[in-house]
Amino acid sequence: MKWRASRGLPILDYNRLCQQRRLNFTTFLRKLQSAQPRASLGGGAGSNGGSSRGNSFLVPGATVATILMLGALHARRLYDDKKIEESRAKGIELEFHPDVKARFLRLLPLRTISRFWGSLTGMELPIWLRPYVYKAWARAFHSNLEEAELPLEEYASLREFFVRKLKESLRPIDSDPYCLVSPVDGTVLRFGELRGPGAMIEQVKGCSYSSSSLLGENSYLPMVAAGDANEESDAEENTTRDATQKSWWRISLASPKVRDNASSRPLKGLFYCVIYLKPGDYHRIHSPVDWNILVRRHFTGHLFPMNERATRTIRNLYVENERVVLEGQWREGYMAMAAIGATNIGSIELFIEPTLRTNNPQKKLLQSEPPEERVYEPKGVGVLRKKGDEVAAFNMGSTVVLVFQAPISESSEFRFCMKKGDRIRMGEALGRWKE
Repeated sequence: MKWRASRGLPILDYNRLCQQRRLNFTTFLRKLQSAQPRASLGGGAGSNGGSSRGNSFLVPGATVATILMLGALHARRLYDDKKIEESRAKGIELEFHPDVKARFLRLLPLRTISRFWGSLTGMELPIWLRPYVYKAWARAFHSNLEEAELPLEEYASLREFFVRKLKESLRPIDSDPYCLVSPVDGTVLRFGELRGPGAMIEQVKGCSYSSSSLLGENSYLPMVAAGDANEESDAEENTTRDATQKSWWRISLASPKVRDNASSRPLKGLFYCVIYLKPGDYHRIHSPVDWNILVRRHFTGHLFPMNERATRTIRNLYVENERVVLEGQWREGYMAMAAIGATNIGSIELFIEPTLRTNNPQKKLLQSEPPEERVYEPKGVGVLRKKGDEVAAFNMGSTVVLVFQAPISESSEFRFCMKKGDRIRMGEALGRWKE
């Protein structure tokens, strides 16, 4: 092999090795070669030979950077997991406590860093190198490579590997018509019932955020206090008065809880569930029920991390981060699903709207700016998705929040099937009720 001096350090020339293995350069590399045909690492006269040698270092350099990033992420995850396990073993529930790191994160260009990471993971890797990189990722984050739909060599980049599909029948969908299934593989962080206007979702002990701030001020959350029937009647009249400006489904979503005349107990309750996806988890998001998706909202914002430490140190984390919210109806009433982005996960792909782009460069980021909203078929049909259908995907792991109505009458009461901290797979029941 040949060695070449650059700033006094030996650099290995990979050109001959690449020729022996008959590798194809990536599309990105070819474009770079055509745009800069005379570039060279040695700063010489710009001969073709120098260009070839310079470009030959791009793919190995990206690979080294990726491996270093994986190592740093893995070391951090091991440290955080150890601390969490120690606390849980002692029966201690970690509380919210801001620290210096949380304030420091606000000074970093996390959106730009995430776009750079996205470009890096989108680079096409040499075929012979792909299995080694993906296996290293799997060891670091406990991914099950046997579940991948395709051989590892067929995933051209880390980004494609992140959003890989699974083999058929590996995630059976619970067929019980009276259950709601998990839309993702992940860890159940929080769940419960929302009661009264301004109901709060717990982020961590000592810190909560309102469901309306998560889903948007224009959300059609059916939040009506457990007041008397006269207040609800007034609400219905006000809703009807605005019928000329709203479609029928907007009226339906904005209507108060339905009550039984013989009882003051509402027939429908409002529930929430927060599921965290680790970097090694399956990253596609599926439909939890049969429902009509009527509205999409895209909130720009920060891209703070979404790990355990971040939830304990960054106030209103779920509300401040960039997110895509889907809102609609299912057989039991209201349904909303929020996909929340995070550092290095600024890209959220929406399969029902492929043109949507997240983590776009912007001149300014103001939380007061209204979200970008799109109404799917205003007549009320929306986009129909069956239980288990693919809806979206993260380009790594992050968090999904469900907010939905479900029966709470004495004869048909919705109950969650899992406990806080449980691992759950897509298609497994989150909760059930009886008809």
